[in-house]
Amino acid sequence: MHSPSVDSPPRPPEHRIAARATGALALCSVLLLVLVVAEWRPLLSADGDIADTTHRWAVDEPGLTHAFRILTDWVWDPWAMRVLAAVAALWLVWRRNARWTAVWLVVTCALGTLVQQILKAAVGRERPVWPDPVDSAHFAAYPSGHALTATVVCGLLLWLLHHYGAGRALRLTALTIAVVSVVGVGLTRIWLGVHWFSDVLGGWLLGAMLVTLAVTVHQRYRP
Repeated sequence: MHSPSVDSPPRPPEHRIAARATGALALCSVLLLVLVVAEWRPLLSADGDIADTTHRWAVDEPGLTHAFRILTDWVWDPWAMRVLAAVAALWLVWRRNARWTAVWLVVTCALGTLVQQILKAAVGRERPVWPDPVDSAHFAAYPSGHALTATVVCGLLLWLLHHYGAGRALRLTALTIAVVSVVGVGLTRIWLGVHWFSDVLGGWLLGAMLVTLAVTVHQRYRP
C-alpha cells in the first residue's frame, strides 16, 4: 500500500529570509562593536596574538608581502570595487533597462561607504603600530573599509546574477571569485599589519548585513 504523497511546506518569500538574516547579522555586528568599544580584554588579546604572528610572517616573507600589497592596493581596493559596481549599474541600465535596480545598487554601495566612515570616526580605534611596518594606512581602524566594501559589492553582484537567472557555470565562477576576494582582502589587511582581525570581522559582518538589507528592500519595494 502506497502512502499518500505529502506536499513539502512552501518556502518563505525571499525577502523574509533576507530580513531574518539581516536581523542576525545586525545582532552580531552590534555585539562585536560593543566588545571593541569596551576594549574587552580577551578580544584585544586575540587580536594582538594574531597581529604579532602575521606581522612576523610578513617581515620574513617580503615577496609574498609585496604581492599582497598589490592585491589590496589595486585589485581589491575599495575604489576598484566601486568601479566594478558602477560598471554593473551601467550594464543594468543599458542591457536590462533596470534603472531602479541600478540606482538601488549604487545607493547601497554609497551607504556602505557612509556606514564605515561614520563608525571609523565614532569608534576612533587605533591601528596596529610596528617598529618595522611593511605597509601603512590612514584613518581609524574599525571597521575595515576594504573588507566591508568587498563584501557589499561582491554580495550584491552575486545576488544580481541569481536574480537575472545567470547560468550555473557563470554563477559558480562568480561565487569562487567573490569568496576569494572577500576572504583574501581581509587576510591581506591583517598580514600587512594595518588592521586587527576584529576590524576585518566587523567589516565582513556589516557588509553582509547591508547586502541582506538591500535584498529585502529590493524584493519588497521594487516597482
